[in-house]
Amino acid sequence: MTMMKTPVGLVTIALSAATLLAGTFLLVTGTRGQNTSFQSSAGQLDVQTFATGLVHPWALAFLPDGKMLVTERPGRMRIVSAEGQLSPPLRGVPEVWASGQGGLLDVITDRSFAQSRTIFFCYAERTSGGGRTAVARARLNDGTGRLDDVKVIFRQDGPLSSGNHYGCRIAQAADGNLFVTLGDHSSHRDEAQNLSNHLGKLIRIAPDGSAPSDNPFVGRDGARPEIWSLGHRNEQGLAINPANGELWEFEHGPRGGDEVNVIARGKNYGWPVIGFGVDYSGGKIHEATARDGMEQPAKYWVPSISPSGATFYTGKLFPKWNGSLFAGALSGRMLVRLTVNGHAVTGEERLLQNLYERIRDVRQGPDGALWLLTDNSAGRILRVTPAGK
Repeated sequence: MTMMKTPVGLVTIALSAATLLAGTFLLVTGTRGQNTSFQSSAGQLDVQTFATGLVHPWALAFLPDGKMLVTERPGRMRIVSAEGQLSPPLRGVPEVWASGQGGLLDVITDRSFAQSRTIFFCYAERTSGGGRTAVARARLNDGTGRLDDVKVIFRQDGPLSSGNHYGCRIAQAADGNLFVTLGDHSSHRDEAQNLSNHLGKLIRIAPDGSAPSDNPFVGRDGARPEIWSLGHRNEQGLAINPANGELWEFEHGPRGGDEVNVIARGKNYGWPVIGFGVDYSGGKIHEATARDGMEQPAKYWVPSISPSGATFYTGKLFPKWNGSLFAGALSGRMLVRLTVNGHAVTGEERLLQNLYERIRDVRQGPDGALWLLTDNSAGRILRVTPAGK
């Protein structure tokens, strides 16, 4: 039965005065090391350009020695020194399909990286007839500038992509298992409700790519055992709340209807049956905004902001923001801070809007700063701190 319900969480309408920050802004230049100031609820922010020369950077991962890994969508992975210098592209990266939204996408370090040097990364892989999402494991050998022991541990099954909606965010739980987002490939939206393939799903796999025995659909006839949740469109942000281990996901809607979801085992998040957007043509997609047996988002946006990489903040540089959930915004060209109380989003703050940059990823650094990637052909790594820090 179809029911119309008021959605859980907050609805963001364009130019809502309650969510916008006032302040005086200075435009950023591309000069490394130059600080630019912005206002925020935590006081004045300094934004420093830490590294330049990246082409559509997609993900950032910190290493124990103060360096970091960064991916570029055309298919390059680099090490960034503690001084902001880029290494040559690492050798050993598999060939990626850098077409449309595809390419080399997320990268994370294993929880045991200091001992194992293991990393996991996600990319678009070309096959006959189109592309699919693949996840690989490798050992980082920064002494030789290459990836060793590269092994593909998962390949998405189902209708292939023409270049869109790969998902491809990875988060590692405390038990070592990996959560990976898998998009619906845009032209196959109805497959998000089909348990016999991986389109429009969020999966949970072991570090070797196998399906853990306690996954919700293990043993069900016709269902893929890796599936953890279903009914997703194009999940571009994924973060585990360190306070309780809960998984939060950001996904793009069509024209309107971007969502934040708290992901639970075996749940259906509704795409394309329910939602809050319309097709790019203006046509109707959804049957309703709610339906029995399908989850409501903690928050949604109309119009879209295109949320991307996400992180919970636990550092000491911004004590007022401890526990906040941050996400980049692509079409929204800003950094978003969400206040979270249990499973509810109770507030939103829009930051760095006059930076005029597509923010692809946000990570908390070991120094407690917020580190951002800007997504364009002259991409940068930015470091955000309280003024003077």
